[in-house]
Formats: sequence, structure tokens, C-alpha cells
Amino acid sequence: MENLETADGLGSEYWKSQRDKLFVASCVALIVTAMSFAIRGNIITEWGKQFGLGEDKLGVITGAWGLTFAAATVIGGWLCDVLGMGRILSFAFIGHTAGIAITCAANKGNAGTVLLIGTLVMGLANGFVEAACNPLIATLYPDQKIKRLNLFHAWFPGGIVIGGLVGYFIAGSKAGGDHNWQIQMLSMLVPLFIYGFLFMGKKFPATERQASGVTNSEMFKACLNPLFVVMLVCMTMSAATELVTGGWVPDILTVTTGFAGIILLVIQNGLMAVGRNFAGAIVHRVSPIAMLIGSATFASIGMFLLKTANSASTALLATVVFAVGVCFFWPTMLGVTSERFPKTGALGIGVMGGIGSMSVSIWNPIVGARYADVKTAAMSHGVAEAAAKAQGGQAALGILAILPIVLLGVFIAMFLADKAKGGYKQEVLVQHQKDGDA
Repeated sequence: MENLETADGLGSEYWKSQRDKLFVASCVALIVTAMSFAIRGNIITEWGKQFGLGEDKLGVITGAWGLTFAAATVIGGWLCDVLGMGRILSFAFIGHTAGIAITCAANKGNAGTVLLIGTLVMGLANGFVEAACNPLIATLYPDQKIKRLNLFHAWFPGGIVIGGLVGYFIAGSKAGGDHNWQIQMLSMLVPLFIYGFLFMGKKFPATERQASGVTNSEMFKACLNPLFVVMLVCMTMSAATELVTGGWVPDILTVTTGFAGIILLVIQNGLMAVGRNFAGAIVHRVSPIAMLIGSATFASIGMFLLKTANSASTALLATVVFAVGVCFFWPTMLGVTSERFPKTGALGIGVMGGIGSMSVSIWNPIVGARYADVKTAAMSHGVAEAAAKAQGGQAALGILAILPIVLLGVFIAMFLADKAKGGYKQEVLVQHQKDGDA
């Protein structure tokens, strides 16, 4: 993958012909990230059965990716300015390949360690995709940031739908017997090699910050803006609401409702994928902060419904409402960051994504421990295992239900503050992309 430290002007015929190609390749790369999330959610129960891992240990393993994702997103965001976005995507390709191979090498004797390492490596690769693709899209579409970032991130839920369906049908086929879960992991090689091919030999522009002449000191100063810090805190809650809940829903709702949880995850993410395609139209009518208020409202209601769902019909209703709630969270948070704090550059977007994923690593073990503790306590009092798991799952979701309520209050305060100052305002940087050597 070639990198252009300084590319020709964004309005030139070259970039008009190339930016959509880079956008499509970025979307395919995100599909691999999403498939890893969906397939992990589908095979988590099988890991527990085959390797004797409890919910608390599984929570640590499945949540570990957030730590390396955070590190790769933050450090990778900074390295986009140093090494270029193309090289960061090369790291992502290598990491995805290695992560799949390591995970598939797990057996009963080494499962705890190998699955943890494999998850950490996959987290690195996923983080590098975010670190490079978000600033790449913000640079190539400076006047359409929220729209294009939502279109790009439509392929996270889209990829979960793909991964969920692939996992569902492979699991249903019983192919490979005890190695069925490994076949599901290997299915990610298809989009992996596609995005590697699409990016191969491509030139990449300088980041928006570089092309606009923003210095390092200006970048770090922008990262200390109090409102930027508030957005970081909000990202921890919005990311946990979406991703931690999504990671546990297949397991929990299968038990509490008797409905295949992976299908609910597919439905949720299918709705999110469709919804993100309409973000551009919505943001032309209301401010991005108003979008976030709507998201937090529906997410709060959706979390309550997920926690109390006890049948197929209530599970479906909860899934639809929750999907509407979390649909715009991640990409709109990134878009608002890039629009209001563009001087933070790739580092700012990277820190925002990194802090979001780190919250997953923080909350997943907490949720897993709560699940295991309540289940164990119920079984010690003579409750049947299935009913005890249902109680544990509902208690676990109850922990997460408070987060979107807090977000709702913060976003309303931000909206009122903007209104008092004349409304939401975007800061625009003028790029000066020039010809350069690959």
C-alpha cells in the first residue's frame, strides 16, 4: 500500500476518481471488524462448553479486544500523520490474519491464554482500521463528515448481519463437529483478502490536519478543550451501551426469551445499517446534538425493554427500539468531534474511538461478573440452571441500562448551550493538498 504524504488537490479529477474507491475499500475493511464481533458473540457459548470457561472468564476474554483496540486507535491515529494512513491499513491486514490464525489454534489445554491473545491481536487490527479509515474519510469528504462517517459505519452493523448470518448457518450445518466455531472464524478470510486487494497499490492523501497546516501544539491544545473532554466521557457511555449490550444479547436473550439471540442481533444490526444510510438527510434537518438526544431517548427505552423481555414478541420489540437508539451513536460522535474539533486531527478521532473501545473492556468484565454472581447465587438457592441464567442475564443488562439515561441529560444540556449561542456550529479547515511522490 503506497502512501502520499502530500497529494494533489482534493477537488482535482484524480481525487474525484479515487476517493470513492478508497471509501469502498474502507467499508470492506470495517466488515471484517464487525464480523469478528458477531462471530465472537455467536461462538462464546461454545467456548464455554468446550473449554470449561465460565461467564466471568469469557467476559474478560471477549472484552479484552477493547484494550488493544483503544491502543491501536489512539497510537494509530497519531501514526497516520507520521507513517501515513496506507501503512496503518497494512498493519490492520497483518493483524487480522494473525488474529484469526491464533484464535483458531485454541484447544482445551491452552484455551484461556490463546483465546485471550487472539482476541488482543484482533483488537489491534480492528483498531488500526478505525485509526486510518475515519480520518481518511474525514479528509476526503470534508463537507460531508457526519453523512459519510455514518455511511461508512453502516458497515459495522452491516458486517454484523453478515457475520451473524454466516455464523448461524455454519453452526446450523454442524460442519466440522467440535471445530465448527473455527470454521466460523475462518469465514472472515473472504472479506479480509478482498479489502487487502482493494487497498493494494493505492495512494493516500495527507491527513486533514497536515493539509491544513495545523501544528502539533495546536492539535494537543484542541484535545484539551473542555467540551472535547466531555465528548470523550460521553463516548465511554454510548459505546458501552451499543457494544457491550450487543456482545451479550445473543447469549442472554436466548435464555430469557427462548428466541435465537443471534437472530435478534442480526435484526438489530440490519436496522442500524439501514438507518445510518439516512443520517445525511436527518442531519440536514436537525443538529447532530439533537440526533444524539433522540438516540439516547430510544436507547434508554430499549435497554429497559431488553432487560424485561421474556418472550419472542417482547424480544423483537426491544430489539427494534434499541436499534433505533444506538443506530447513530458511534459515527455521529466521531462526526461531531471532527466537525467541532477538526484541529485535533486523526489523533482526536483516534482518541474518541479508543476511549469508546476501552469502555468495552471496562464494562464487559463487570457485566460478566454480575451475570456469573447472580446465576451462582440463584443456583445455590435451588433455582434451575436455565432460570438462574435468565436472572443473571437480566441483572447484567440492568447495570448497562443507566448509561443512556445519563447521556440523555448531558446531550440536552449541550443542545441548550448551543441554542443559547445561536445553534450548532462547525469549524472548517481549508486543506491545501499538493502533488507529491508516493
